[in-house]
Amino acid sequence: MSQQVTIVGAGLVGALFAALLGKRGYQVHVYERRSDLRKTTISAGKSINMACSARGWKALDLVGVGDQVRKAAIAMKGRMIHGTDESLTFQPYGKADEAIYSISRTGLNQILIDHADQYENIHFHFDHKCVDIDLDTPSASFELPNKKVTHIKSDLIFGTDGAFSAVRSAMQKLKHFSFSQEYISHDYKELSIEAKAGTFQMEKHALHIWPRGSHMLIALPNPDGSFTCTLFLPYKGDHSFEKLNKEQKIQSFFKNKFPDALKLIPNLTTLFCKNPTSPLVIIKCFPWSHKGKVAILGDASHAIVPFYGQGMNAGFEDVTILDELLDKHGGDWPTILSAFETKRKTDADAISDLALKNFIEMRDLVGQAWFLKRKQIEHALYEAFPDQFIPQYSMVSFTHTPYSDAVRRGIQQDLILDRLANDEDILDIIASGKLKTYIETNNMIPK
Repeated sequence: MSQQVTIVGAGLVGALFAALLGKRGYQVHVYERRSDLRKTTISAGKSINMACSARGWKALDLVGVGDQVRKAAIAMKGRMIHGTDESLTFQPYGKADEAIYSISRTGLNQILIDHADQYENIHFHFDHKCVDIDLDTPSASFELPNKKVTHIKSDLIFGTDGAFSAVRSAMQKLKHFSFSQEYISHDYKELSIEAKAGTFQMEKHALHIWPRGSHMLIALPNPDGSFTCTLFLPYKGDHSFEKLNKEQKIQSFFKNKFPDALKLIPNLTTLFCKNPTSPLVIIKCFPWSHKGKVAILGDASHAIVPFYGQGMNAGFEDVTILDELLDKHGGDWPTILSAFETKRKTDADAISDLALKNFIEMRDLVGQAWFLKRKQIEHALYEAFPDQFIPQYSMVSFTHTPYSDAVRRGIQQDLILDRLANDEDILDIIASGKLKTYIETNNMIPK
């Protein structure tokens, strides 16, 4: 008889994990506090478009839904930097064939739920709010819209219910459970640039960034020709959401900071006032499992800020790693979950730190001359030593290198970049095609 599995949370990771377990023959019941998003209208302003990269595609292909998702995604081959003077500068992410892919969070979630729902052994239960977890039984209690509470026993319970996980909340009451929650100084608000006559008003295959020091605006393309925009701004201070409390102030702020974007958002003040302002939180905790019966994954165990485009990809990679451990250990869940949290914790912390670091890069550095010079050197090194010098961004986005290894190698490579960037002749050396000889002569070959 197959094991009974309860998954709390039918978001991206929960729906994907359900499909994986269903494919393996488990009896899976997925409980979600929200209504079925396939049958309800999702209000705008409550999500950030997803940027799918190599780790995400591996997991999607694993459950057999990758090709369907690709049809709904748009390749972004680099950053398009918008200056305050309305100038444009394109910065490729990697090689010509390397890109990250923009996709709607809601659209992707619908695809994953539909795919998992095809299995007879997977059952979705919407409008079920998790109110308690008995970690030892284990069992989960859910409140229905009529306020009645139902209790569900299972062999295994998985919390994929996001940064404010009810499953993790129960685990936090255990002895020796470590937990930290940090809100960064910035909130975000979703806006949108609509298509004009069915066409894109900006470059389609780019992630658009308006870097402005303490704040920034980004825009990701959608298949209908629109762009989902996200404004990141301190919630308090001189330039903050707190200060933008009147239509005139909103218009003036955008005119000064994002003039070209303002021209593309005629309904700016309406969107700004209607859409919610939401916080950004970092969650770190440990352990992620209890007695081999209850476990958390995705944002429930390691919520990060969105500035490396790896939140979803990291959650999906959790599923990939669990699949590999299932192959290795069969149905021995105590061994699987112990190995999973031990293997994954270091990498989860690494991408969390990288994501916060990348926020500084995106908002402060991408438009600066020295940064552009450094990127040019980095790209040249990648071309000259493709197996020995892989830029940290490429390692994270286009390979399956463990996040912690990408951090370690990135630190080593930074030392080389710093040395080369201080060489006044380095750009001439690159232009002459003699970089490889120069590096080898000076014994600077990356390890």
